[in-house]
Amino acid sequence: MALDRLIEAIKRTGNPSVVGLDPRLEYIPDFIVNKAFKEQGETLQGAAAAILEFNKGLIDAVCDIVPAVKPQAAYYEMYGWAGVRVLAETISYAKTKGMFVITDGKRNDIGSTMEAYAAAHLGVTRVGSSEIAAFGADALTVNGYLGTDGILPLLEVCKAFDTGIFVLVKTSNPSSKELQDNLIDGLPVYMKMGRLCERWGEQLPGKYGYSGVGAVVGATWPDQLKELRSALPATFFLVPGYGAQGGGAADIAGAFDKNGMGAIINSSRAVLCAWKKEGCDPKDYAGAARREALRMKNDITAVIR
Repeated sequence: MALDRLIEAIKRTGNPSVVGLDPRLEYIPDFIVNKAFKEQGETLQGAAAAILEFNKGLIDAVCDIVPAVKPQAAYYEMYGWAGVRVLAETISYAKTKGMFVITDGKRNDIGSTMEAYAAAHLGVTRVGSSEIAAFGADALTVNGYLGTDGILPLLEVCKAFDTGIFVLVKTSNPSSKELQDNLIDGLPVYMKMGRLCERWGEQLPGKYGYSGVGAVVGATWPDQLKELRSALPATFFLVPGYGAQGGGAADIAGAFDKNGMGAIINSSRAVLCAWKKEGCDPKDYAGAARREALRMKNDITAVIR
C-alpha cells in the first residue's frame, strides 16, 4: 500500500516532513531565470525551464534527508502546457531520487470524470495498445465533499497501482470554519468527513495500521488536529499550515500517534525561499533549502512523543 512506502521513507530519514514544490518565478534566483530567458525568451517555455532547474536543485539538496515532495499543480498549470510538462518532469525526477511524491491537486468530481483524474495522476492512460503513466505520482490530494461517488473511482485505481489519496478534512485556511465546523447530528462537518476517510480506508489497509486514504488537516487548528488524531486511528495525516501560514512545532504535536507516527508536515515557501531569508549567495539556494529542511526536521522531531 502506497502510504506504507511513505511511512518507511519517514522511518528511513527520521523526518516526518514534506517539501511543497510551489514555485513562482520570484522565488527563483535571477541567475537561473536569466539563463532560461536567454535560451527560450520571456515565454511560458522560458519560465518552465527555470522552474525545472530550480526544482531539480532543491530535490538534489534534500532527497537524502526529506522523504517526500508535494508539487502543487496550480503553480505549474499557471504556465500552461509548458508548466504541466514540468510538473510531470518534476514528479519523475523526484522519484528517481527515491522520494515519495504527493501531487497537490485537490481534484473533485464523480463518475467517468473522476476516473479520468485517477488515471491521470495515480494510474495509467490507455493509448492504443499501450498503458502509460501520465504523471505517475504516489498520492493525490482530493476533495471528498461530493461524497462516496467521488472517492470510489480513486480507490479502484489506488488498489491497482499501489497509490494513495489525501482527502480534505480540516483545511488550514481561516475561513474553513465557515463550513467545516458546522454541526450535523451533533458532529462538525470535518469529523463527518474524517469518519468517511476511515470507512473508505477499509478498502486500502496498510501493514502499519494506516490505510491508503489519508486526511489533510491543518497545523493552524491544533485542537482539531489532536481531536481528529484520537478519532481516526487508521487515517494518516498530511498537515499543511506549518511555517509561513503560522503553524509551529507545538501546534502539530497532536498530529502524531503514541509511536511518533501518523503524520507528515508540509513546508513550502520557507524551504523554497530560504536563500532569501538567509541572505546568502543566490547560487547557494539549494544549500539554504537543505539547511531549512534540517532545521524543520529538528523542530518537529523535538515535539514528537
